Amino acid sequence: MSDTGVRQRLAAILAADVAGYSRLMAADERGTVDALDAARKVFRTQIESSQGRVIDMAGDSVLAVFETATGAVSAALAVQLDLKTLIAGVPEDRRMRFRIGVHLGDVIEKADGTIYGDGVNIAARLEGLAEPGGLTIFDSVHNAVRGKVTATFVDQGEQQVKNIPHPVRAFAVCAAGDSAIKPPPAAGEIDLSLPDKPSIAVLSFANLSGDPEQEYFTDGISEDIITELSRFHSLFVIARNSSFTYKGRSVDVRIVAKELGVRYVVEGSIRRAGNRIRVTAQLIDALTGNHIWAEKFDRVLEDIFAVQEEVTRAIVAAIAPHIETSEMERSRGVRPGSLSAYEVAMRGWAVAQNAFGEGDRASRDEALRLAREALAIDPRCGAALRTLAYTQFQHFYFNTAASAAEARNDGIDAATRAIAIDSGDNVAHLWKGFLLFLSGQQDVGLTDVRRAHELNPNDALTLAHLGFLEAMSGEPHKGIEHVSHACRLSPRDPSRSMFLTLLGLAYFAASDYVKGAETAQRAVSEAPRMPVPRMCLVMNRVGLGEIDRARADFQILNGLAPELVQTRIAGEWPLSVVPEYKRRATTFMRIAAGLEDPNAAEALR
Repeated sequence: MSDTGVRQRLAAILAADVAGYSRLMAADERGTVDALDAARKVFRTQIESSQGRVIDMAGDSVLAVFETATGAVSAALAVQLDLKTLIAGVPEDRRMRFRIGVHLGDVIEKADGTIYGDGVNIAARLEGLAEPGGLTIFDSVHNAVRGKVTATFVDQGEQQVKNIPHPVRAFAVCAAGDSAIKPPPAAGEIDLSLPDKPSIAVLSFANLSGDPEQEYFTDGISEDIITELSRFHSLFVIARNSSFTYKGRSVDVRIVAKELGVRYVVEGSIRRAGNRIRVTAQLIDALTGNHIWAEKFDRVLEDIFAVQEEVTRAIVAAIAPHIETSEMERSRGVRPGSLSAYEVAMRGWAVAQNAFGEGDRASRDEALRLAREALAIDPRCGAALRTLAYTQFQHFYFNTAASAAEARNDGIDAATRAIAIDSGDNVAHLWKGFLLFLSGQQDVGLTDVRRAHELNPNDALTLAHLGFLEAMSGEPHKGIEHVSHACRLSPRDPSRSMFLTLLGLAYFAASDYVKGAETAQRAVSEAPRMPVPRMCLVMNRVGLGEIDRARADFQILNGLAPELVQTRIAGEWPLSVVPEYKRRATTFMRIAAGLEDPNAAEALR
């Protein structure tokens, strides 16, 4: 110890926190506090039994220091074992699970016993790599405890962690005999464990042309690769909206793979100069960091779609070598006849996507203008026809069109034209089916949406909407299954709030108001100004008997979309064909509006 009462030494540091603590507190504040107090007693007992010392237990976290790595790992395993017993009788969605990380490194220790330094920070980063109910250690700890503790070590590969200049190998640790099976996710949460077939994410290719106008062109090629890969039933492909959230960022593919729940990552770049284009791409095994395949393509601009087909063919051949040639041939879809038309259509699609959340008539009209501009350049541009159909669906559903009938018919016509150009265009089948469903042709519409899913089973948008229509048609449990899988296909989707809303409505149809309210609350948290998630929350809360909370949310909803509220109170539910659902939804909305006695809900719950 120095004269200042500060010393630097080697120590083992244990850091832990509660997975999903905010969700637990929101659901049951008193019960969560009691569970946390019980867990803290377990930590203190096991830490002290292994010659460790508790440094801090602020909030939901635990920080402790040990003289040896063996003591820290032994204490962590004992804690997880005791906590597993402690929560055995608690419902799955109320169980408190801790993530624990253990690091061996230098710390600065003050005279009062507090510790600081990179060793503490790194232990906290390690804890973030652990699964709920799990323990993660670094290679240095693994070497120190191997043969000294009875446990199973699972190599997680090299990890890039903040405050460490080079990747370090991490290990998940399980007590002997522990199956280490992850608990099922709570309502609205996503299971990111690796699927049992090859899983892949294609990141947005980098635009190296120096021209911002080329972003649409670059994104379009990246999206086409995702679309083509998604046609193969043997692959699990992450949706474009999730993989594109990393656009423009310098990322470590190992972190991307962990956040998206995939093993393989594709990244690349595109450089366009004059009438020539260069595309580079590489396929990486994110668990090991090994580059499996890389290639460079130099082509004249007129040959760009042949380049896209070559890249897709090579990627698929690298990760699924046994896919038959006939399946690869089916991956070829009809392409737009003009790049400039495609670029304009992509601009319109972006406007339409934004319009669905918080847009109005003007933003939808702008999306239509861009779609028609693209069609004036190339009448066979599928992207433009899909944009037109999707935007007219919005106009019809949200009642923002000058003529609802014209919007519906124009949307159906656009989707039909897209299908005539490319019968495998699943998105065109999706919006045609939705518009037919809305117009009263439910059986025909649902058949079209199912066809869309058959054509591209990895399209999260199609699957989520198929599940929703199934739920609204009297098959809520099938709908829940499909919407949940859509969330898994695109775990970081910017439209996640919409997916969660569809899931919450499916739970409502199944009268599972607990999961419905939890899921709807997540959707509202991610998109507080979108009206449909708030409406879903209102109805589920009435179902739970939480009338005061439902009425408070109703006031917010009415401020966001008064016209939509009035149509629903009047009993207009265009996407539900089950009379009982319509009656229940209308009654619950009227109760939240103060127009009916809360007792009216009892017979319908």
